[in-house]
Amino acid sequence: MANGGRARSWACDIAMFVALLSTAVALGGALAHLLELPNKIHLPAAEYFIVQGIYRGWNRLGFVLFVQLLSILTLIALSGRRNGIFWSGLAALLCLMGAQALFWLYTFPANVATANWTVIPQDWEQLRFQWEISHAAGAFLQLGAMIALIIASIARARSDYAEEPAAEPRAGSSAPSP
Repeated sequence: MANGGRARSWACDIAMFVALLSTAVALGGALAHLLELPNKIHLPAAEYFIVQGIYRGWNRLGFVLFVQLLSILTLIALSGRRNGIFWSGLAALLCLMGAQALFWLYTFPANVATANWTVIPQDWEQLRFQWEISHAAGAFLQLGAMIALIIASIARARSDYAEEPAAEPRAGSSAPSP
């Protein structure tokens, strides 16, 4: 393999690693929201607002989503349009964008209306439902992004394996039979 190909391979490996790691971290938070939903969705207002306090400071993890976005875009750019990597990377990007669309259209407005769950407005139950369901849907989209990146990783490994030249049989030895 030429040096340029090797450098590109390392860059793609690093992009894949960062994309998988950042997506795993983002998925962890998303799954936390999904798994707590059944225990929180029917709590009375006072208890629900107390429990919501556990999310203070989670906005600082927004940088993970930025890293996730950049690494997925880099992976797509470095894929060389190899079908399995390119299309799986694109699917991961679309899942991330869908999760973010849900957050900004449904979750964030509920946070604003409740002053980050410190003020109980009249329509708090509708806002709770909106917040919980949008987070649950976002978790499934982040899971989709992770699955797509795992598929891209497998496709990358398979394409690298297919590009390796076949080993030449040594003199005096017989080639393995199929």
